[in-house]
Amino acid sequence: MSLPASKGFEVGSGFPGTLLTGIEHNDPFYIDEDGRTRTKTNRSGGIQGGISNGETIVIRVAFKPTSTIARSQETVTRDGVETELLARGRHDPCVLPRAVPMVESMVALVLADHLMQQIAQCSLLPEDEEAAINPLGPKPQDHSILSQK
Repeated sequence: MSLPASKGFEVGSGFPGTLLTGIEHNDPFYIDEDGRTRTKTNRSGGIQGGISNGETIVIRVAFKPTSTIARSQETVTRDGVETELLARGRHDPCVLPRAVPMVESMVALVLADHLMQQIAQCSLLPEDEEAAINPLGPKPQDHSILSQK
């Protein structure tokens, strides 16, 4: 995903997860009381190997502070002359009000894109629905967009 002013993007345990050992970060699967396959901690953030595992997708995005502020700043001209620059015009002191809808929209676009790829790929290779294995367990998930026909 390409988001202006973003400097870091984490899925699940993110950057702190890189400090764990493999066994500490392991996220074992189990069958819940409804017969669905789940993970115990969701350290993977709902994504494993680029594929949703059915858990809640957890992402975090870090943004840099706004550098264009209404304060004189040192700079260098194209001719190599040191000078000061005072930004004029409307500049936001914080990207946060715009960041939330921007991130939500980008995530929605990426998920929709992958959903369309999944539907297109599965439509090319039709599968007998009666014989198909439900990867989320024996109980159908009525709220899933894929369960709606």
